[in-house]
Amino acid sequence: MVRFDVSTEYLLRFLEDLVNTPSPTGDTAWAVGLVEAELDAIGVPCSRTKKGSLVAEVAGLRSTSPRVVTGHLDTLGAVVAEIKPTGRLRLSGLNGVMWPSVESEGVTIRTRTGGQVRGSIVLENGSVHVNSEARKAARDADTLEVRIDEQTVNAEETRLLGIQVGDFVSFDPRFESGASGFVRSRFLDDKAGVASMVAALKAMREAGVTPAQSTTFLFSVHEEVGHGGGDGLSDEIAEMVVVDMACVGKGQNGDETHCSICVKDSSGPYSQVLTGSLMGIAEKAGIELVPDVYPYYGSDGSAYWRMGGRAEVALIGPGVDTSHGYERTHRDALRDTAALIAEYLTGD
Repeated sequence: MVRFDVSTEYLLRFLEDLVNTPSPTGDTAWAVGLVEAELDAIGVPCSRTKKGSLVAEVAGLRSTSPRVVTGHLDTLGAVVAEIKPTGRLRLSGLNGVMWPSVESEGVTIRTRTGGQVRGSIVLENGSVHVNSEARKAARDADTLEVRIDEQTVNAEETRLLGIQVGDFVSFDPRFESGASGFVRSRFLDDKAGVASMVAALKAMREAGVTPAQSTTFLFSVHEEVGHGGGDGLSDEIAEMVVVDMACVGKGQNGDETHCSICVKDSSGPYSQVLTGSLMGIAEKAGIELVPDVYPYYGSDGSAYWRMGGRAEVALIGPGVDTSHGYERTHRDALRDTAALIAEYLTGD
């Protein structure tokens, strides 16, 4: 039986705040600040690494086998690659953007001087009343462009708005949570995992329970580009639990209503020992933890091992449908993920 009262209301409220705070890889300071303030409010001190990740140290009853729980704050997004002669923008995607899924999405361009300019992603010459090929045209970085919501018809007028090549562009998340328990939003990868981590910490603090081992919470900011996993971590850690989205789709074992545990992804198998331990903890707590294999996936745990990390590594997370698109999960998966984190940290 689960020992911790994880507040679903709190978890969903914090998740909404988090996904509404832009954090494309390379421009994550606002989201880091949001999590930093939330941890401070629940009495967990933290610091930032040189690379910009957030690290929180939570004292345990023992320090013989230090642990790490990690999730990533960086998300998909883009940067301005070209200011076109028309004044519109060509983008360069960050982190594997699935371009057809962002057509017609609202965006915010953040200028180097701190300005924010709104726009939307549209097909170049996209009117079906003008271009007979619009319906059949490919949707990619070369055919989609940002239509700026300002009066600009040439490159110079766009530059006068403060926009330059290299400016970060964030996509509107469109968060929605309904009575059925489903949560729809962009960037549930991995803000759903981060929200579960913070909710677990809050539940532990409210229960007055100390972790069995000293634990580092790492909120990394370079996972989507492959080098977030070892940022600011001690060489002495014994176990790392990565909290990231679980794959949902054809041939997968998991779904949106459950927390999954990844046995193997494209980087290879995760720790058999730690994976088995987590499955035992879940079974004892009455949490239905679903084992799965992810065919096209890598995590901060993969990056940590590639950097020479020696700890046991396991990967858990809430099921997320249509990853890197307009994603969806369920509050049951979020709550179970948070509960499993808390149960793991307080067990031997």
